Amino acid sequence: MRRLFSSFARGWPGIGLLLLRIASGEFLITYGVAKCRAGQPMGSLIVGLFAILDGALLATGLWTPIAGPLVILISSWGILVQQEDPHAGILLAAIGAALALVGPGALSLDARLFGWKRIDLGKY
Repeated sequence: MRRLFSSFARGWPGIGLLLLRIASGEFLITYGVAKCRAGQPMGSLIVGLFAILDGALLATGLWTPIAGPLVILISSWGILVQQEDPHAGILLAAIGAALALVGPGALSLDARLFGWKRIDLGKY
């Protein structure tokens, strides 16, 4: 992860990325739950489960380089295969692409687990 992002945005940009992650993650989780409850064919159930998992990954900021492109795939599937409203899918796909390119920000599990670490050599 560290090689993918030169730094994790802090301050107001980091808060902005957190808000984007929470909003898109909540949308994906809601979408996935609706797909699972609809009682549609197995393909919709699988996409619903992927949407719930991807929404949780985005909201927490874990594995963002994987979760971002997965959002694009889920949104594209909803638009092309299920003939859903294209405006929401396009917006969600753009948010997923932006998060995959920019990174999750400092307020994320990616930053906590894979961010730059400070090593203090002065104590030895």
